[in-house]
Amino acid sequence: MKFINLIVHKFHAKSLEEILLEVKWLLNYTRRYTKAILFYVALGFLSTGMGLIGSLASKYLIDAVTGYDSTNIKLIVALMIGMSLGDIVVGAATSRISTKISMNVKLEIQSEVYDRIMCIDWEAVSAFHSGDLLNRFASDVNIISDSILSWLPSLVTRLLQFLGTLLIILYYDPTMAAITLISAPVTFFMSRFLMSRMRSYNDKMRQLSSEMMSFQEESFQNLQIIKCFDLCSIFGQKLREVQQRYLGFTLDYNLFSIYTSSFLSFVGMGIGLATFGWSVFRLWSGDITYGTMTLFLQLSGSLSAAFSSLISLIPAAISATTSAGRIMAIVELPQETRFAHVNDKGDAEVNEDELELQLCNVDFSYQGRQILKDISVTVKPHTITGIIGPSGVGKTTLLHIILGLLNPGKGEVKLIHSNASEMLVSAAARKYFAYVPQGKSIFSGTIADNLRLVKPDATQEEMIAALKAACAYDFVQVLPEGIDTYIGERGYNFSDGQIQRISIARALLRNAPVLLLDEATSALDFETEQQVLKNIMQYSTSRTCILTSHKQSIIQMCDKVYQINQGKLSELVNDSLLDEVLEEEVAVAL
Repeated sequence: MKFINLIVHKFHAKSLEEILLEVKWLLNYTRRYTKAILFYVALGFLSTGMGLIGSLASKYLIDAVTGYDSTNIKLIVALMIGMSLGDIVVGAATSRISTKISMNVKLEIQSEVYDRIMCIDWEAVSAFHSGDLLNRFASDVNIISDSILSWLPSLVTRLLQFLGTLLIILYYDPTMAAITLISAPVTFFMSRFLMSRMRSYNDKMRQLSSEMMSFQEESFQNLQIIKCFDLCSIFGQKLREVQQRYLGFTLDYNLFSIYTSSFLSFVGMGIGLATFGWSVFRLWSGDITYGTMTLFLQLSGSLSAAFSSLISLIPAAISATTSAGRIMAIVELPQETRFAHVNDKGDAEVNEDELELQLCNVDFSYQGRQILKDISVTVKPHTITGIIGPSGVGKTTLLHIILGLLNPGKGEVKLIHSNASEMLVSAAARKYFAYVPQGKSIFSGTIADNLRLVKPDATQEEMIAALKAACAYDFVQVLPEGIDTYIGERGYNFSDGQIQRISIARALLRNAPVLLLDEATSALDFETEQQVLKNIMQYSTSRTCILTSHKQSIIQMCDKVYQINQGKLSELVNDSLLDEVLEEEVAVAL
């Protein structure tokens, strides 16, 4: 009970309840791999048994060659050789099979964690840096998967080794067993101290590791900006500062490990000398044979090693629970909302044709600041609706609410069909939308790869038709590989205008009834953007388009234009008023 109270007191960063939750989370995975764990335990039993038998065989062999008992010498030699060969075979088989099982478990856990992360509420997961997510996904999942398969089998195997060795020593010499066990209480009390320190070190090490990975990832993602502002030396210095913090803490942990391991080594050395001295004394007294002395020396070392291995499982358990807590902090975030249909007919989904979009009294706040206030608007099918307003007023936020990425604090967003079937907008309704966001939204791979993301079975003709509608095929067809031309990370080797048109083509290929364009033509010239918008409406007869833009030319093509001002959405019905608003926005931008 005192030990548990000590853990509660020492683990100031984590309550006992949280640690138990982490252990329970790990055990849920452990139960799924019971067969693999039992296999590891069986191999451990076999290896330990052969080791003990080999030690006993060596005793009888030495006794035989020293003339104490020369009977069955051939059998003893054969047994020793058999145990040695068996240990090699078991070791090789264990290495091969354990690698296969370990990789399968790791990849399976990674897949499940990845799927959970991908379905987390977007606003909740956005609070984590992508580098931190990557570090948890890679490093922490690896630690967890290794722990699931190794910790429990190691505990059982080492315990068997410890008890088996102890029983053999007790059989031959109880005093020797007592001398060998002197290190047990010392190591146990040291482990109490180690546990509290280990938890703190593990937490801090993971945080610093995530910080360093986040910095590196963000630097590489923004390498162009760093170069353009000639910031290479500054970012190099920042990296060294992060590295120094990581190095300093690592060295501190290393020094702590050296102190504790050195102390335990001194204890082990003392016990080893004591067992050796006792063995020599018993041999000198004629109480034991040379073979028995050799057995004592072997088993005393094995016993001490087995107990040290059992103690070493404590840091491994702390590391695993720390990683489990970090993964739990991610996967237990709220999942995306998926509203079902709300019509009286009980249809599983709305009809994809003739969709009307309704926003009813929508409010949205971020970090205590209200961004959108009581927004109500109806977007009819076959129309282009424009949304204008200065940067930062909530245009993109409004599109994210329409996509179900953000949940309004009040009000609702609905898709309504002419037959009165309707659906609340959430993650479940995203299949009715196609979206072209601001900036580069392209992936590494070929042009065809990017297009087929939204329609894996798209034919060559369908992709070309979408590219033509987006005014992209003119430059794509003259590329050496055509639509099979490779696009580098963040659209490398392609202009912003070309990337925008490929992104629009991808959205058109999805052929969703509602198309959302967020400053999607900002890099296009006047004639191209006019043609793109005309093509968009002709590409599908049921197309409904909502766009945000600062350009007067494209806004004037809209059937309706709305302005966001101080969180309110109001329709601009007068052309002169629209011109005035756009001129004000341009002036603000300048």
